[in-house]
Formats: sequence, structure tokens, C-alpha cells
Amino acid sequence: MLKVWGRNTSINVQKVMWAVGELGLRHERIDIGGPFGKNNEPAYLAKNPNGLVPTLEEDDGFLLWESNAIVRYLAGKYEPGRLEPKDAKAQASAGRWMDWQLSVCGPAIQWSLLGAHPARPEKRDHAQIDASREKTTAAMKILDAELGQTRFVAGDEFSMGDIPVGLIAYRFRRLVPERSSLGNLERWYGELAERLPFKEHVLAIPFV
Repeated sequence: MLKVWGRNTSINVQKVMWAVGELGLRHERIDIGGPFGKNNEPAYLAKNPNGLVPTLEEDDGFLLWESNAIVRYLAGKYEPGRLEPKDAKAQASAGRWMDWQLSVCGPAIQWSLLGAHPARPEKRDHAQIDASREKTTAAMKILDAELGQTRFVAGDEFSMGDIPVGLIAYRFRRLVPERSSLGNLERWYGELAERLPFKEHVLAIPFV
């Protein structure tokens, strides 16, 4: 049985749990990090020297950290063609959007997330938050334009590429209520929100 180490409110843990749900994998998730702590203790650092979440652990002792790497691994290992596109170009496109989430969206939305955290009032730098909202909106406009051409980010089928950017879109919609109309993004997000694993591992989890 797979073990996923990490608190369920973490965006990076939610990526993995969403993928696990889509693939219907037997798993155990262990709370660690954030209010649960223990992520900087020797036992966990032996699994993940970064002290971050999530970490995937398999029965044979195989360990993998970095959330997008875990999603790619699960997509490639279990039911190839379901989350990992069979077509090489679609697979590359899905990977591109996963990397884009890390290089563009993640840094853009960071200050908005910090400012929204109820336990971190010291992080509410309003100038930084306003800049973060502008940068995230600009990124979402890029995504919206892409979704005007395809149903999902890598083509007409849901794939691993939709997971990381879908979680950014979820947070963007929560944190930037006054936003430009992005019809393609809203149509796509509406489809994501109807997926049972998204409901279970994202919408049902407290937003912090």
C-alpha cells in the first residue's frame, strides 16, 4: 500500500492525493508538517532531506519527493494512458504545464497565499499581496487563452497536467474574487470541480 506523508491542506500534498484518487490507488496518508510538525525530525528527514511534504513511500522502501515528480511517477506506473497521455506530444504538453505551475504560477501566488493564512498576520504585506494578485491574474490569462483551444491543458482528455494548474486555479478563484472574466478557465474549472477525487481531496478540505 502506498504511503503519502503530508498534511492534507498542503497544495503539494493535494496534487498527489488528487492523482491517487483518479487512479483509485490503495493508500495511507500520514499527517506531517504544518501544525502536525515532525517534518524536521530525523526519522522524516531520512525519507526527505528537505523536510518538506509530500513524500511518497512504497512497500519496497522506494521513496520519492517533489510533488510533480510524484504525480508523474504515479501517472506513468499505474494505468498509462489515463493520467499520462499516450501521445508523446500530449505527454510533453502535460509536462510543460506542470513545469509552468512551478516556474510561473507558484511564485506568482505565493504572497496571496501567505496573506490569506489566518495564523500569519505578519505576512500581510498589502503591496506584495496586490502584486501577487496581478501576477497570478496574468498567469491565469495565459492559461485561459490555451483553454480556448483545448478542452484540458494537454488536449481533449484530462491528464496529469491539469492537476497542478487546477490547484492554482482553485486558489486563484478563492483569493482573487474581483477578477477579469476568464470564460475558458471557468469552463475548464467547472469540469475539474465535478470530478470526485477533486471534491474529496480539494473541495472537502479546509482552505488555509
